Amino acid sequence: MSVWFEGSGDIDCSIEDVKHALENHGELFVGIVSRMPGMTSVELVEQASDSATIRTNEGLMTRTNISTRIESDRAVIELDEKYEAGSKVTATSHFSDEFTTSDTGVTHHLVMSDVEAPGFLGFFYQRFGNSKMGNAFLAAYKDYLEEQGR
Repeated sequence: MSVWFEGSGDIDCSIEDVKHALENHGELFVGIVSRMPGMTSVELVEQASDSATIRTNEGLMTRTNISTRIESDRAVIELDEKYEAGSKVTATSHFSDEFTTSDTGVTHHLVMSDVEAPGFLGFFYQRFGNSKMGNAFLAAYKDYLEEQGR
């Protein structure tokens, strides 16, 4: 496993809010992805127990091998993603999002790994996009979960 981005952030919500959000991963993913920079349209195309397909204004995102582990003070969701951003770039990656109870609410720890993106644009994405993308996902989760917890 080659780690591309690893980071953490605090979320002002309860672990119960996180567990509730994880009950419907399609709705969660649409909520998160719609908060990513540059996203003007995000819609759930298809959802199964371990997969979801989302269409955005940039392309088609397919998330597979989705697994969720719920414990009393912790929740983890892992998945593989293939994102076809038009004809320009197709990126694949593995996500692991861990949420744990903290003194201030919930700590979110994100690890993005095994990122591959062929081609010229893919090279730049792999080489320079990790911090921007990782921090954007942390911020999107924070925004979404804090809004849901209100």
